[in-house]
Amino acid sequence: MTTQVENARTADAEREALLRVLAEQRGNLRYAVRGLTDEQARRRTTVSALCLGGVVKHVARGEEHWARFILEGDPGTDYESPETYAAHEGSFRLLEGETLQGMLEKYGRVAAWTERIVRDLPNLEVAQKLPTAPWFPEETFWTARDVLLHIIAENAQHNGHADIIREELDGQKTMG
Repeated sequence: MTTQVENARTADAEREALLRVLAEQRGNLRYAVRGLTDEQARRRTTVSALCLGGVVKHVARGEEHWARFILEGDPGTDYESPETYAAHEGSFRLLEGETLQGMLEKYGRVAAWTERIVRDLPNLEVAQKLPTAPWFPEETFWTARDVLLHIIAENAQHNGHADIIREELDGQKTMG
């Protein structure tokens, strides 16, 4: 028979494990962009719109969005709006006045904020209704756990992009 204290320890261990894996993914991306100039961070090396600075910007923006979702739910984003589409597209590249260092600093601030939010939750079962969007089933709720797993998956996917872009840029590899 498990006690309330044992359940709390298990929940805390799960929370910390998810945050640790997310931190590892963030570290992999930081490693992939190490030593780059802003010019290199802006350079596209594939037919994709992605550049290394844009990858950092995109995952920071995405994590910030999903951390806010844990707290507030759907902000009512209009996914059909040209402004929404333009903001999404702009998240894949460094715009005028943006720097890789600035994006890395934002990524760090967002990471700290996400970790505070997650550690302050009563548990990972806190849930919000997903926004109405073609890629989400209707009337679906995500728990904080679901959101963390999504943020981890997004970081991992974009780390793969960063590896390819960096290797094409200057031959450097994140692994191997």
